Amino acid sequence: MSNAPSSSSNTSRQWLIGLTLLAVLLLLLWWFWPSTPQGQQIGRGRFGDMGPVPVRVAEVTQGEFAIELKALGTVTSYNTVNVRSRVDGELVKVLFDEGQQVKAGDLLAVIDPRPYQVALQQAQGALQENQAQLKNAELDLQRYKGLYAEDSIAKQTLDTQQALVNQYRGSLQSNQADVATAKLNLDFTQIRAPIDGRLGLRQLDVGNLVSSGDTTPLVVITQADPIAVIFTIPEGDLPAVLQRRRDGSVLTVEAWDRGERLKLDEGVLESLDNQIDTTTGTVKLKARFDNAEQMLFPNQFVNVRLRVDTREAATIIPSAAVQFGTQGTFVYVVDGDNKVSVRPLSIAASDAERSMVTEGVQPGERLVLEGTDRLRDGSEVEVVDPQAGQTPKAEGQGEPGQAAARNDA
Repeated sequence: MSNAPSSSSNTSRQWLIGLTLLAVLLLLLWWFWPSTPQGQQIGRGRFGDMGPVPVRVAEVTQGEFAIELKALGTVTSYNTVNVRSRVDGELVKVLFDEGQQVKAGDLLAVIDPRPYQVALQQAQGALQENQAQLKNAELDLQRYKGLYAEDSIAKQTLDTQQALVNQYRGSLQSNQADVATAKLNLDFTQIRAPIDGRLGLRQLDVGNLVSSGDTTPLVVITQADPIAVIFTIPEGDLPAVLQRRRDGSVLTVEAWDRGERLKLDEGVLESLDNQIDTTTGTVKLKARFDNAEQMLFPNQFVNVRLRVDTREAATIIPSAAVQFGTQGTFVYVVDGDNKVSVRPLSIAASDAERSMVTEGVQPGERLVLEGTDRLRDGSEVEVVDPQAGQTPKAEGQGEPGQAAARNDA
């Protein structure tokens, strides 16, 4: 009597397990049973042998490969000038347009010159007066010398006249300096560009009173061609740069926009800083750009590519073909029978699109670019023509008929 309930419970549990397994089996059969729109069976299931895997391939090539160091740089003008007045007065003319390119010596603005013209006339009048006094004193000195030679006057009278002549000569030099100062101030009423460059926005308008002590400039001039780019590289990359400079090589530097889609200009490495920043472990470098197209602006952030070497006849593969696994870097190589093999390789340098390989593949071999999800060593593949607009199917993607049947279900 005591064993009956236990036997009934075990039987119920066995039936429950059996029904659960049957439901799971039916669900798996429904999920993995492929069908075409005509209801015909194809393949042996989703993870079964679906035949050749469609892939896109690219050949290993041989050619020139540039080894570059990448950094973030800041565009810096060689010369920046805040144009201010050197005399006090009213601003009566502004003769430039904002953003205009100017040459050194171009007239930019005019301060009211009339007060300085009057000052020049006064200095010139005082000069003429002293010139006349000096001439008269020199004539008297000649007469006194003659009289002294005849012993007609005392030596003190001659000495006094000589001192008067020297006094007038000193006053004359002072008057000449006053005239030069007045001419210089009058010249300063014409504000001219001190350097070649591009003008910024105007800060003062006609009618304002300006002073030599003003902190607000009339306009700012920045030299835009040539222009410099300051950037930093890690100290570990410094030996390669120093070696090339010791060899006398000219290192090419490219400036790209922030998205690295547009090359703004190409220049050369000009100089290096004389010390490494201990807080960041980097060293500053300066590159010089002609900037003929005016694509570089002061304080602009750019992506810098410093070319430290160019390898001839290098083995080059598309970066998209490189795979990463637990065993390291590898690629899928397609042989003549359209079967793939896993090939480890060593990459010496890489950029956004290409990688230079030192060992692992040979020029002319075909590498898988797309469709690697379902590949294993020895898998058979079907090379898809990219011109036909086909793309490899992702792992587990069935035929169109399968997707339609499952969606309908």
